Amino acid sequence: MNIENLREQTPGCKGKIHFNNAGASLMPKSVIDAMTQHIELEATIGGYESADLKSKEIAGFYESTSQLLNSSPGNIAFTSSATNSFARALSCIPFHTGDVILLANEDYISNQIAFLSLQKRFKVKIIRAASLNTGGVDVEDMARLMDFHHPKLVSLTHVPSNSGLIQPVEEVGKLCLDRNIYYLVDACQSAGQIPLDVQKIHCDFLSATMRKFLRGPRGAGFLYVSDKIINEKLEPLFLDMRGSDWIAADEYQVRMNARRFEDWEIPYALLLGSKTAIDLANELGLNNIQIRNKYLCDRIRKGISKLNGIRILDKGQDQSSIITIEIPGTNATEILKSLRNKNINTSVSDKHFALIDFEAKLVDWALRISPHYYNTEEEIDILIESLKKYQS
Repeated sequence: MNIENLREQTPGCKGKIHFNNAGASLMPKSVIDAMTQHIELEATIGGYESADLKSKEIAGFYESTSQLLNSSPGNIAFTSSATNSFARALSCIPFHTGDVILLANEDYISNQIAFLSLQKRFKVKIIRAASLNTGGVDVEDMARLMDFHHPKLVSLTHVPSNSGLIQPVEEVGKLCLDRNIYYLVDACQSAGQIPLDVQKIHCDFLSATMRKFLRGPRGAGFLYVSDKIINEKLEPLFLDMRGSDWIAADEYQVRMNARRFEDWEIPYALLLGSKTAIDLANELGLNNIQIRNKYLCDRIRKGISKLNGIRILDKGQDQSSIITIEIPGTNATEILKSLRNKNINTSVSDKHFALIDFEAKLVDWALRISPHYYNTEEEIDILIESLKKYQS
């Protein structure tokens, strides 16, 4: 990668040291231009007419996303967020009273709340597999629970937002495939920083957002839907004319592709910005991005490990571009503000974002540092130097 060139194409790099890519990455100029140009086109010739004129580029979103995931364009749906994608997938599973949902302790807060809501409304059972002492879900325990409880759905967050942990989504996917269990993967944090191959993951659904490591706009995401789900004609709870055809007064017919999970009203400026962001990720190569990010994270973790009293909280044999640290005796808001005053962007994860995980780690909050490939060694050195004042 030509880091200097990539930074030159990223306006935000000129004024900020951005270590909050797990929140929202800095968008490159190409993404900004794709969106603003389409908005200007809509203002000039009309919204419907602009969509017609850009139909080839719009179709390209599905092609680019399928390339990212090693799938087909018909397996991709555009949505407003990873959570929206997740909810649409979850709403199509035919749950009945007593059905079991199997997940991990580290799963994302919004997913945990969605499962609790289903438990409250449909009386399904939530079972969480054990975590390894070294970090991550215990795959053997998950297999045991699958064989004992025969869950209707298994769900796993690939990279939890509050931790550098990378979950073994491919191993769990093989277990689900062998047992014919629906499998939902949250790739909100992994898309854009880790190679994703749905053929190896064996998932029925994969949800993702654009604003994080894919460097796309906020308010955009996507959902991968397997051929199995499409052919079984499982459908989200609420369909509109995008996802189905009205074929008789009291009858509709769902689309035989992932578009059944979309709404008719789509913000095409965001979709085109998303396509541009995904094209950049495909061009750079996710393997290259992962290698670069690992180098940056290793440098940060090594620097932090030398700071007295500051504890790195992340577990797992393989770790992502999310680094969480505990700084005892300090105030999260003050640290965040102090770093921002130095033009360093980070974020804070509170206990209620990761209740089970943070209770096990005995912390109420953590400072989250999430570098991406366009960050530099010099920026890392400035960050480490800024954290020295918080040593015990």
